[in-house]
Amino acid sequence: MPLRALASLLAPPVCAGCGGHAGDAEPLCGPCRRELRWLTGVARLGGVEVFAPLAYEGPARAMVRALKFRGATLAADTMAAQIAAGAPRGALRSGVLVPIPLHPRRLRRRGFNQAERLAAALGRRTGLAVADCLVREGPARTQVGRDRAERLAGVHGTIVVRAGAEVPRRAILVDDVVTTGATVAAGAAALRGAGVGDVTAVAYARTPGR
Repeated sequence: MPLRALASLLAPPVCAGCGGHAGDAEPLCGPCRRELRWLTGVARLGGVEVFAPLAYEGPARAMVRALKFRGATLAADTMAAQIAAGAPRGALRSGVLVPIPLHPRRLRRRGFNQAERLAAALGRRTGLAVADCLVREGPARTQVGRDRAERLAGVHGTIVVRAGAEVPRRAILVDDVVTTGATVAAGAAALRGAGVGDVTAVAYARTPGR
C-alpha cells in the first residue's frame, strides 16, 4: 500500500473548515467548499491593485488559519491554485512574486512565513520566480483590535527592501489575506522607493467590501 494511502487510513484528512472528513487532495470538505464566497474583479487598496479570489469569511478564513498557524502544505497548494485559476487575464503572466515579510520575532516563533509558502506554491503553478527581497524592521505590532487608521499608521514604514537585495522591474506582492490594505501598501511603498515601477498584489482572501 502506498505510504500516502496508509497515512490516510491511520490519520484521515481533516477539513480545515469544520473538522470533518476531507478528501486526500482537499483541505476542505464538500459542504465547506460550497460555502466559499467567490469575488470578482480587482480591488484598489492603499494605492495598490489587489486580486483575491475569495471573501475573508467562513471556510476561507479557516484556510488562512490552517496555513498561518499550522503551515499546512496542502492548504498552500490549494490556495495558490485558486488564485491562479481566478486571476484576471495577464495578471500572473509576467513579473516576480514577492512575499510580504513576517517580523523576525514572529518568524522565529512560527518557524515559517505563510506568505512565502503561498508565493512558492504560486510560483510552481505559474512558473514565475519568487524574490524574498523585503524584510520587517522595528517592533512587532499586532493588527488585531486596531481600526483602519491605526493599521495604516502602524504598518507603513516597517517594511523595507532587504539590504543588498535586487528588486524586480515588475513585482507581484503575495499575502495570505488582505483586510485594510495597509500591509500591501507598505510593501508597495518599499518597492517603489527602491525603483520598482510596477507593483500589484495577490492574496487568497480579502475583506468583503474593500
